[in-house]
Amino acid sequence: MKHPSSRKFFAYWDEKRGFARAPDRSEIEPGPMRALLGDIFVLGYDKSANFPFRVAGTRVCALLGRDLKNKPFPELFSLAGRSEIEEMVTVVCEELLVAVAGVTAHTEFGDKAHLELLLLPFAARAHTPISLTGLLAPMTPFNGRLGPMQVTSYRYLAHQPQRFAPRVMRKLQAARGLMVYEGVS
Repeated sequence: MKHPSSRKFFAYWDEKRGFARAPDRSEIEPGPMRALLGDIFVLGYDKSANFPFRVAGTRVCALLGRDLKNKPFPELFSLAGRSEIEEMVTVVCEELLVAVAGVTAHTEFGDKAHLELLLLPFAARAHTPISLTGLLAPMTPFNGRLGPMQVTSYRYLAHQPQRFAPRVMRKLQAARGLMVYEGVS
């Protein structure tokens, strides 16, 4: 991750996930990320609706010159790159992997803009729609609204070694000469 906002948001997400592969959506609070809220968004993992925005920060909406709520995320990308971004969202949600991508787009004035895209999964809960969060931040300032974006590079972050809480062992004598050790967490 190159952008400081991406690193900060990832560190917060990583802290909140604790011993799990991904945090629950309810564990992510807006207060600690107040300065980043304009760059953060939440997507619904709904293939039939083409991964709609559930929430989009004000800076993300300003970059694209429109309100993004309920708009399909892949439609922000060029036609040639939409299948790639759909696959990336699918991997993040289904494999609970983090994705970081370099993105470029041309502004309405013809300038080229470079951005960093971070996609972070939420833990799935029964009877609750699957979603993911992300951050889109420009690497350098630019003027104007962005046109269709293209993914120039991306990678998935490998799972950190799973952190386990220390377990307490309890020794039970089940029968004469037979010992059973039961793990208690």
